[in-house]
Amino acid sequence: MQLQPVILSGGSGTRLWPLSRQAYPKQFLSLLGEETLLQATATRVVGLDDDIELQAPLVVCNEDHRFLVAEQLREVGQTPAAIILEPAGRNTAPALTLAALAAHKDDADPVLLVMPADHVIGDAEGFRARLRVAAPLAEAGDVITFGIVPSAPETGFGYIKQGAPLDDTGAFLLDSFVEKPDLFTAERYLADGGYLWNAGIFMLRASRWLELIGRYQPAILAACRVAAAAGQADLDFCRIDKDAFLNCPSDSIDYAVMEPLSAAADARALVLPLDAQWSDIGAWSALWSVREQDAAGNACKGDVLVVEASNNLLHADRRMIAAVGVDNLIVVETADAVLVTTRDRSQEVKQIAEQLRASGREEHRFHKRVHRPWGAYEGIDEGDRFQVKRLTVNPGASLSLQMHHHRAEHWVVVRGTARVTRGDEVFLLSENQSTYIPLGEKHRLENPGSVLLEIIEVQSGSYLGEDDIVRFDDVYKRHS
Repeated sequence: MQLQPVILSGGSGTRLWPLSRQAYPKQFLSLLGEETLLQATATRVVGLDDDIELQAPLVVCNEDHRFLVAEQLREVGQTPAAIILEPAGRNTAPALTLAALAAHKDDADPVLLVMPADHVIGDAEGFRARLRVAAPLAEAGDVITFGIVPSAPETGFGYIKQGAPLDDTGAFLLDSFVEKPDLFTAERYLADGGYLWNAGIFMLRASRWLELIGRYQPAILAACRVAAAAGQADLDFCRIDKDAFLNCPSDSIDYAVMEPLSAAADARALVLPLDAQWSDIGAWSALWSVREQDAAGNACKGDVLVVEASNNLLHADRRMIAAVGVDNLIVVETADAVLVTTRDRSQEVKQIAEQLRASGREEHRFHKRVHRPWGAYEGIDEGDRFQVKRLTVNPGASLSLQMHHHRAEHWVVVRGTARVTRGDEVFLLSENQSTYIPLGEKHRLENPGSVLLEIIEVQSGSYLGEDDIVRFDDVYKRHS
């Protein structure tokens, strides 16, 4: 049988601000170990039985994240079957419908393994063992959701109620979905047994999903069919039609299909319990619970000093954090922000991101280091009519041929070799050499070498915003 991983990478992770931001959300962060959450999601299914033919993953993501997805998968040796770009968020049911349409192309009908990109599963082999149980059930036409065996009376998760057991497979009929409970109800669920956390992980045939979404939400299927058919290839990406997709209703997999399916007399939905050290890392308190802790319960990362402090999460990105005599705190330091809260209020961090958005500030969107398909730039200093940035350009990468109406630029090479286009000139710059780009001059920066190119850029002028870019030619097909 063919197993097609489908990775849904549309989350924003506002509860993990300031580490997670709109332009670089939590699925692209290395929160545990070296791999990012997206990379771990893509690689944890590798190693299934020989009779399961594992396909390259299908990824559905925000179009603003397309180059991050492609680069991070490349780093772990994964070449996706497709990266499908959503022009706007419409929740998980339309995202899965787009993936199922792509998987079902040319009458192929693989079993889809649907996974959020931003979850942690500590026991990857335990997860694969459950996939081996679920795969033949899904191949036969069943719809399976994986329910997490609860370890605490969590109020931040929806729950799944088990029905009757299914023979000796370890699966159960899915009785019903339950909304996020209050603490008293969650405690009762644990005491009663038969309730699982809803992880949003599913397995079913591509044709089965298209049949069900057509039955229960035909408007979603119709809009996605039009959007996919009118889409086009863009480099290595599948760019679906924006206008058609904006007409698509927004709904989750649970509400659109799983809930009505579980209540239908003529259909069978199953739940398979999963006990594999799962976490959705939905807040800083959740990250504290899965990170390695010292004898006093402190989970520390970076340059951290602790004196008589306990049960804290202390995350230092650029500077040192010193904690003395404090307990149960979350302290997260980045280049441009410091978060301080208590562990029991970490769910409220998203309100800070909302305040930043409402006030027009950029700290909810971007880090000080901003990633681009060619590399990254980082603000070093700024003042009246000037700013200084550090640019890093990947080997073989190129910025667009562009010009600025309101600023001039000075470039100093501090590492590597730069190929510079300035007007009609094309020349090379080595370390410690510099050049000047006058206001209004067409120019391009390229890295022709095999090592990272680092440039110190000094901008000066009346307006220094990133939107003062007119692009004439861009290998990444970005617009001005």
